[in-house]
Amino acid sequence: MSSLIALAHRIDALNTWLGRLAVWAAFISCMISAGNATIRYLFDRSSNAWLEAQWYLFAVTVMLGASLVLRVNEHVRVDVLYSRYSSRLKAWVDLLGVIFFLMPAALLIAYMAWPWFLESFQHDEMSSNAGGLVRWPMKMLLPLGFGLLALQGISEIIKRIGYLRGVYEMDTHYERPLQ
Repeated sequence: MSSLIALAHRIDALNTWLGRLAVWAAFISCMISAGNATIRYLFDRSSNAWLEAQWYLFAVTVMLGASLVLRVNEHVRVDVLYSRYSSRLKAWVDLLGVIFFLMPAALLIAYMAWPWFLESFQHDEMSSNAGGLVRWPMKMLLPLGFGLLALQGISEIIKRIGYLRGVYEMDTHYERPLQ
């Protein structure tokens, strides 16, 4: 079990690093947006490439950040009773949720998105907008992002099983978000 927990920690480290890239992508997207708006209003000039770069960076933020959100337990959950559960029951709910809901969905989307990306890559697909960017790098983010989400799901499964077996200590405290 210790080698599996070490694997889970390596997956966590990878997704933490990629999550930092996602944060930077969000920041850069905001800077491009501000710069593009300033140039458009001051000089009456704009570029579809800069607009598309913002969208692409937002895709990077979402697709590389999703696995980090799962890792830090800030993902969306249906919290009707969860916060009242014991730590052990929370671990069971998380484990079963990841196995039966997250993993099938993430793997199916990654599998189905792969040919969509490959076709775009093989044809070197470009944006239909004047001055637009190449599309395949962004289409690659869909199978990559869901693959990383599934990988983080494996990490969460390992950690929950370790917790339930008493060989891994984890914080099961969950605070319901304020609405």
